[in-house]
Amino acid sequence: MHSGETEEKHHHHNGHADEHGHTHGLVDPSILRSRQGIKAVSFSFAILFITAGLQVGVFAYSNSVALLADLIHNFGDALTAVPLGLAFFLRSARGEKWAGYFVVLLILISALVAGYESIQRFIHPVVPIHLWALAIAGIIGFLGNEFAAIIRTRAGKRLQSPALIADGHHARVDGLVSLGVLASALLVALGLSVADPLIGLAITLLILRITWQSWQTVTSR
Repeated sequence: MHSGETEEKHHHHNGHADEHGHTHGLVDPSILRSRQGIKAVSFSFAILFITAGLQVGVFAYSNSVALLADLIHNFGDALTAVPLGLAFFLRSARGEKWAGYFVVLLILISALVAGYESIQRFIHPVVPIHLWALAIAGIIGFLGNEFAAIIRTRAGKRLQSPALIADGHHARVDGLVSLGVLASALLVALGLSVADPLIGLAITLLILRITWQSWQTVTSR
């Protein structure tokens, strides 16, 4: 009698679970994936927004064109969190794919901006002032972007999200841009003012390479 009641309760419990389409105490995988994606995107967005905000203060002090280009990259990288966050929030595979395309487009735009600024410095040389502040801004930019790149890339691999992986590559590219600002400050301090546009062109080639790699990542998954 007791055994029958237990079996009946067991069947009733299973039927109750099947009726609701899930097992009590567990989170639906798609919801969990969405929350993890939003968390990764939100953290990286906060880091990059703070990084760009700190650099704005330094730019007002140093009036560096190189730092201005780095600011454009950092703000652009932070904005990539918007479409990715929406894609994860809506749990849309198609939206996530289009977010990946949007990220690749932003990387390409960053390359064009970096190349344009580098050419302009050859035509109209600009020597930055307060180089110590410029060097600090470069270090801040690198650290901020590297942290964001680690968060996005690891989350992208864990969630199998090509868009998030591509966004991590983008953040790492902007970290290289920030290192270019640091190198520019050091070389200008040594009297090599032409190093500023040369480093800009080298960074442009790196960004173009990452653009192609990110495009392959998004289209192959």
